[in-house]
Amino acid sequence: MTLTYLLRLMLLVEGSWWNLIPEGFRLIFSLIVFFVSLLVLAVVLYLAGLVVVGKRRALLSDAFIISLLGTVLSTLFLMFIPYRLVALLLSITVWLLLIKRLYETGWLGAIAVGILAIIIYLATLFILAVLFGIFEAIWELSFLLFISVL
Repeated sequence: MTLTYLLRLMLLVEGSWWNLIPEGFRLIFSLIVFFVSLLVLAVVLYLAGLVVVGKRRALLSDAFIISLLGTVLSTLFLMFIPYRLVALLLSITVWLLLIKRLYETGWLGAIAVGILAIIIYLATLFILAVLFGIFEAIWELSFLLFISVL
């Protein structure tokens, strides 16, 4: 099996990749994915903070706290608020409040850190997709997601 085929299997066929994981390892797998995502998000927020607010105010520990609290609170909002748009707006507000408070910046600085973090993440994702040769599969997935939203 090629890497592209595995990616398509994992992303395009609903639920099939979860069944590939042995039942005893699913909790461990979920925790590993959570912590790796948390670490990646912390590094991305740290890099964006360095560019926007400077080295003195952007600390890696603050970025980790922002990513941890933001992820947990956003997940709780999406789980318990039945209106998805309200949960999304509340999540974005919480993320910006965390960035504003921990990086000691204003609203515009927090928005700039958030936008730059998204750009850094997407650029990294694009570079990794090209390096691993799975750009085509990611492009197809994003196209399918876009069509399903419409």
